[in-house]
Amino acid sequence: TPSSRSALIIHPIDTSSPAEMAAMRTLHTAPASFIVTPAPHLVSPTPTPRAGALPAKAPPAAAATIQSHARPPLSPRVGRRRPCARAASSGAGAVVASVEDAKRDVLIALSQIIDPDFGTDIVSCGFIKDLEISETLEEVSFRVELTTPACPVKDMFEEKANEVVAALPWVKKVNVTMSAQPAQPVYAGDLPEGLKKISNIIAVSSCKGGVGKSTVAVNLAYTLAGMGARVGIFDADVFGPSLPNMVSPVNRLLVVNPESKSILPTEYLGVKLVSFGFAGQGRAIMRGPMVSGVINQLLTTTDWGELDYLVIDMPPGTGDIHLTLCQVAPLTAAVIVTTPQKLAFIDVAKGVRMFSKLKVPCVAVVENMCYFDADEKRYYPFGKGSGTQVVQQFGIPNLFDLPIRTTLSSSGDTGIPEVVSDPQGDVAKIFQNLGVCVVQQCAKIRQQVSTAVSYDRSIRAIRVKVPDSDEEFFLHPATVRRNDRSAQSVDEWTGEQKVQYGDVPEDIEPEEIRPMGNYAVSITWPDGFSQIAPYDQLDMLERLVDVPLPATAAVASS
Repeated sequence: TPSSRSALIIHPIDTSSPAEMAAMRTLHTAPASFIVTPAPHLVSPTPTPRAGALPAKAPPAAAATIQSHARPPLSPRVGRRRPCARAASSGAGAVVASVEDAKRDVLIALSQIIDPDFGTDIVSCGFIKDLEISETLEEVSFRVELTTPACPVKDMFEEKANEVVAALPWVKKVNVTMSAQPAQPVYAGDLPEGLKKISNIIAVSSCKGGVGKSTVAVNLAYTLAGMGARVGIFDADVFGPSLPNMVSPVNRLLVVNPESKSILPTEYLGVKLVSFGFAGQGRAIMRGPMVSGVINQLLTTTDWGELDYLVIDMPPGTGDIHLTLCQVAPLTAAVIVTTPQKLAFIDVAKGVRMFSKLKVPCVAVVENMCYFDADEKRYYPFGKGSGTQVVQQFGIPNLFDLPIRTTLSSSGDTGIPEVVSDPQGDVAKIFQNLGVCVVQQCAKIRQQVSTAVSYDRSIRAIRVKVPDSDEEFFLHPATVRRNDRSAQSVDEWTGEQKVQYGDVPEDIEPEEIRPMGNYAVSITWPDGFSQIAPYDQLDMLERLVDVPLPATAAVASS
């Protein structure tokens, strides 16, 4: 399956004809899961098949098939160079005129490496950094900067980069350094200090208690850490925190930095951990608004440092806590956990719809306690269906089945995750596939701007980019302000409009527009009013309101 095998396409190019740059950027697709940043012209890959399906046959044109790693690979954060010396006879008599010509040849050679997921070459992606040629024009050094250190085939990627450059007739030695982009949030704008250095935030949710949500969250986190990523786990269940029982950190109490007043997470096996259970107060007994405040404080005031992935173990339900998390934290994606029973599907469906409303993509479904093997047969004691129903009804392409295993259950009591205690076992392989899927989907999501909202002062209009297209439309600022539906503008009981048409000046301009989670923007107006405008509402305004704009706006729009 694409989650376990990846094809790296080498597209042969005549390096003696450097002018043929267009030919090198021809899109190619292959069923694989190698993660790099796509060019703006994204190609939608084939959805990942259900875990356990037979692998598709590799296309004949593929020059190499790369096996993803079950073992923890070397971290790309530590600079490492792999010299590749060539036989002197292979380059006899081959010369280049200048350093610029040499760099051009190297880039042409590297452009042969086509990312099989996104169908574009690594040079167009901008991943070749610090390219240097020696004065003797014989030695080449460069750095390949990936989008994530958890790329499952980065070692093979390094090997192919060495191979294509070493094939140049004038090159005698190649030094390749592998690295990853610095951790940075997918959404720009004002974020709480603790979240400014987190690349991806993954919600593990079910909206149903007792389905193994915490087990999936913890094992997914340690799988990502084993793939080379910097990972944290946030236990968002204040009423019944599970994390303290599932891990065994030496320090089991959270500490507050007296200078910065920030919370310092505890750690276990290199993964940062925050839970109300580590606050020394056990389980909380408090009302909803207080719980939301505690969750907000724990998440946003923690000094997480630089993280590639923060896994949030969501509590059951679809209430205040979930909305608070979606508003405060820019969730990258969600993983849905269910069990085979029909009752589980009913509750899980509510959660999927909630994430859909909040514009959080659900990238995978994990069906826990699905089957067990005995007497050389596979038994499904609870039937089949919940996970498949979620996939079919909501179009989530990735489904992973977890077996009924005593070791998986007991790992939640011993404090050692299953993927740590048995990294080569069947359960660990399933989580490895899930980890590859999450890494792959997050990389795609980060490159797709779902909706861009900005203010164009030159035409005095709010510019809205339509998701998944090149289309955009413009809205008059006064129209957006007049259509606010919050309690400050509309009486919630009577529906009476508090802010009248004439109360909003025709020439009003927003002072600031910034993303708020994945589903809305926060617009600050000159009178101090902060308006939350959901993307769906902006789209509805464009359809229902014919707003006259200055001539420059009409020209820009056309």
